[in-house]
Amino acid sequence: MANAEHSVNGSATTASRMALARVFLWVVAAVLAIRQTAAVLTSPPGERLVDLETWIGEGGVLHVSGSLYDAETFTGTPFAGLVLKPFARSAEQTFGVVWTFGTLLLVVALGLVAARALPMPVSRRSKLLAAPVAISLLMLSLPVRNSFHLGQTSIIPVLLVLLGCFAARGERSAGLLIGVGAALQPTVLLFAPLLWLTGRRTAAVSAAGTFAACSALAAAALPSDSWTYWVHHLAGAGLGTRPDSLGNHSLHGALLRFGLEGPLEIAVYTVLAAGVCFIGLRRAVRYARDGQLLLAVALTGCVAVAVSPTAWQHQLLWVLLAVVGRVGKRASDRMLWPVLIVLAMTLPGKMLLPNLAVLHPVRDNALLIAALAAACAVPFLTLDSPYFRRPVPTRYATPVASRWRLVPLLPFWRRVLSRPNLLLELLAIRVGYSVYSQIRLAATGSVGAAEEHGRLILSVEQALGIDVEHAVNQAVVEIGWAEAFFNFYYTSFHFLIPLTILGILYARRPADYRWARSSLAFATLLALLGFWLFPLAPPRLMPGLGFVDTVHGPQDLANPDYGAMTAVTNQYAAMPSLHFGWSLWCGVVAVVLAPKLWMKLLGLLHPLFTVCAIVATANHWVLDAAGGAAVVAAGFGLTYVLSGRRRLLPLPEAGRAGPGGEDGAGEGGGGARAAVGKDMARAGAGGTA
Repeated sequence: MANAEHSVNGSATTASRMALARVFLWVVAAVLAIRQTAAVLTSPPGERLVDLETWIGEGGVLHVSGSLYDAETFTGTPFAGLVLKPFARSAEQTFGVVWTFGTLLLVVALGLVAARALPMPVSRRSKLLAAPVAISLLMLSLPVRNSFHLGQTSIIPVLLVLLGCFAARGERSAGLLIGVGAALQPTVLLFAPLLWLTGRRTAAVSAAGTFAACSALAAAALPSDSWTYWVHHLAGAGLGTRPDSLGNHSLHGALLRFGLEGPLEIAVYTVLAAGVCFIGLRRAVRYARDGQLLLAVALTGCVAVAVSPTAWQHQLLWVLLAVVGRVGKRASDRMLWPVLIVLAMTLPGKMLLPNLAVLHPVRDNALLIAALAAACAVPFLTLDSPYFRRPVPTRYATPVASRWRLVPLLPFWRRVLSRPNLLLELLAIRVGYSVYSQIRLAATGSVGAAEEHGRLILSVEQALGIDVEHAVNQAVVEIGWAEAFFNFYYTSFHFLIPLTILGILYARRPADYRWARSSLAFATLLALLGFWLFPLAPPRLMPGLGFVDTVHGPQDLANPDYGAMTAVTNQYAAMPSLHFGWSLWCGVVAVVLAPKLWMKLLGLLHPLFTVCAIVATANHWVLDAAGGAAVVAAGFGLTYVLSGRRRLLPLPEAGRAGPGGEDGAGEGGGGARAAVGKDMARAGAGGTA
């Protein structure tokens, strides 16, 4: 009876948590939908529904009696022109409200259909949470945001294909829906071979026939436009923006950007497109026969994106659907593929990769690379794989008991022994720094407020007797080698040393890497609050105080933009000083984890030199350094509260797991597992942070 009662109570608790999670996720989806709709409707005319207004505005191409393509703004098929005329006029009469809400309903329908089409077996939890998660991801994705902004219709072919594959009753109905989608977006016709090769031949014939009938109808109604689109512009390849622009994410666009043109480019494109079609469709057929039809649809769509003469951002929803594929045998690697796809489909390329010339080809073609990888390369797991539902589990450790009962505050935040996935970590660091830079740049405040805060800081320092900035700055300016040294130190080691420490910990002490990385992340987030709430002019930007900016040179203090430097970083993000905060973090980590005394002492030199550099170069007040120390202390404190002490209880069989276990560094080799065993022994014997 006791066991039965406990089971009932546990089930009730789980059900209530699931219900709460569903409500929360639906609220998130609703907020994102409202935000996206409001962003469109509140934009001034000329900045919203840009493509739609070019079709329907005064003299727009859907109003003229001549060709649809005279103005070179309409890029759809002739059949799309026939279909869109009444909808476009309705949208014009209601200032885009009907069009915007119609697009919103299409996105919701697409999310619901995609959620229902998840490959079996799917857990009950996944089924309940899939719909709001799918809608939220769609709302955040670049293709949907682009469709809302431009007033495009590219969501319709994707929805028609999904309805045809998962909702239509009968093969003829399925083929009819897919054929109409192909009439709107010709590369959708690639789904006909998928249907044929997976045994749905009636649907394949119906799709091809519907496409031919719709195209013939458009040719009868608009013969000149049909000739222009299909023959003169080769299925729309020459319409709209230049095909070599960064907005074209197809193989054709990439080859043009690489400098190929003319017959050579056409030949290379034809060969590559044929190879992508062969490999991609073959893989799609394999996964469709395996029972993962949604993944097969996504792969076919990715092939369509790659081989299309033009694939604009609003036409790339197929790539996002590839997130349903499962990759990786280990639980720690399972999130790599969905995170890669979600980041690529929601963030601009400049946030994913550094602004280095050697990386520009990858950054500019990130979406095409994602589509090609999904279609031709990524080894998705099949349903009969033993790892599909049960990946190799992650091994966890228990921290040494804390001094307070409520630590850890969140007991489900468990300490992991293995190294995290390296690519995921690099992406997290890069995206986190990009977000940090954007927030820091946005948290500007006013010049007057920043200077007033500067005077307040100076008065506090004078009261405390620590206003040494001016004296130190003037002394360093008089000594050439000292000025050169501190300028070099200020500009050279801010990122280099923290990244080096993280790299060493990742390679040699993965459990401590997670502890140190979390502390640094918390400290940085807290610093952003300081930048936002307390804009502060550093000494070098305080007029009338006689400070010399030794690093950036003389600044025009009469100009509130302070020259070109304002475009690089927020000049008033001074409190707290992350230059000192990050260096102090390095010192603390070195003192706690370095095995040798000389290493600990060397680690302490970095924050010492950094605090001297930020004061000597007039980039920070002394109290800024105190603020940096405070956020670092809070970062370590939050990590302690949420995950417990740094020290871990040694596992009984650490380093002796069976093949494929994750107690090692994720390499699967005996040397890695032995290294983790040694690290655990050191962690068990070491001190606490």
